[in-house]
Amino acid sequence: MKKINVAIDGTSGVGKSTISDLLAQKYNLLHLDTGAMYRCVAYYMHIYQIHYENENELKEALNQIQIRFSGKKVYLNGEDVSNEIRSNDVSMLTSKISTYALVRKKMVSLQQDICKEKGYIVDGRDICSTVLPDAEVKIYMSATSEARAQRRYKEYCDKRIEANYDVILKDIIQRDFQDSHRAISPLKKAEDAIEVDTSNLSIEEVIEVLSKLIEEKL
Repeated sequence: MKKINVAIDGTSGVGKSTISDLLAQKYNLLHLDTGAMYRCVAYYMHIYQIHYENENELKEALNQIQIRFSGKKVYLNGEDVSNEIRSNDVSMLTSKISTYALVRKKMVSLQQDICKEKGYIVDGRDICSTVLPDAEVKIYMSATSEARAQRRYKEYCDKRIEANYDVILKDIIQRDFQDSHRAISPLKKAEDAIEVDTSNLSIEEVIEVLSKLIEEKL
């Protein structure tokens, strides 16, 4: 089977990571969750109260950060932070952190280096346009704010994380604005990416649609 890279962009809470996990299993691809990488940076800044507006302090902090994936678990400097990085506070801080050139430069460099050998499915905000512009498959996943808020609310409840639907909806709308208006690599659909609106689709239906796109390139 031909080795390819699959790039998936999309808004916050659209289910990119879940779908990428399932597609990776189906096609024997390695899933690189770039959003989790940025979340790890934000979580580190939050926990250690790093003044990320200070370039020197930010640069020093970035040099201390090591991120590793093992299955669905995410490790930050050897500690499993899989649940911690998914909190609402970290989500909002991630959107701010990811606007800094130093952060994006380090993360993009790491991501491109990892994917050189192909065989990866990578999801994030600027994968199709910036990280993997030469990916064989480019997909932009979208969904209404309400649909995404409901999914995230259910996810938090399932994980027994305290949650409020209205707060989540407000934060998603705010994050959409931040992500699409940032100066560096704003969230946008790449011209050659295929958009898939998942608002009214089940996970199985999304997998079916995306599978057809992937199989055309294998």
